[in-house]
Amino acid sequence: MNTMSTYHRMQVIDLESVRQQRRKKHRIVRLAPELDGLEMLYQLASDAQSLYGMPVLAWGLQEDGHVVGLVPWLDRLTRCHTLEDPDQGCFVGYRDPESELVMDSPPLHKVVELEHAAAYFEYEHEDEPCVLQHLPDTQGTHALCHAHDDSWQLKQVHGWHLYSDGNIEALLQDEDQDCEEPILPGDDCLYPGHARHESLYLFQRQIANRIRSQDPATLEALSVMMVTQD
Repeated sequence: MNTMSTYHRMQVIDLESVRQQRRKKHRIVRLAPELDGLEMLYQLASDAQSLYGMPVLAWGLQEDGHVVGLVPWLDRLTRCHTLEDPDQGCFVGYRDPESELVMDSPPLHKVVELEHAAAYFEYEHEDEPCVLQHLPDTQGTHALCHAHDDSWQLKQVHGWHLYSDGNIEALLQDEDQDCEEPILPGDDCLYPGHARHESLYLFQRQIANRIRSQDPATLEALSVMMVTQD
């Protein structure tokens, strides 16, 4: 007679393997820049009656075939639909400011573009992450970076690298290296932001200019945000 209890016959589930499989499904394999001004719409708990717009920087095709909008948000290029913080912003949808059409999913023409590009530029994944794609920054994005001397530097983002593991890194200029003008995403004087900075925050051009001019209200909001993130 088999006296083994049901408990001991239960299958052990490897949660780490499940997490890795989920990450692989959501890995971004191809990017397409947004060049027609489409926006992400989001809402704040402090002003629930209003909708706010933010330009979509790019669209990404995931391993599982889903297409997602991407915006510079806090410390990385973030999937729009994952924004769900009532204080920082909750995703509502996408908007074409020209036609005022509101969409709850990425536009079909971007889905088709990404699917065809991914099929054409099909890569074999290597063990070590490698650069799959250079993406120019078309919005004047800036990064506020924590430097080694404990100071903060405001640096322009000159582009983005998509890596084979799905990570997307902002490209910043190393001022100690010579660089031809204009700076392009593949130039040797650029480095991935998180490779040198433990902390960085991404901002659109308008906010970056307010930080540069030391606008009191902007600096106050920035200090509150950084304390909240810490």
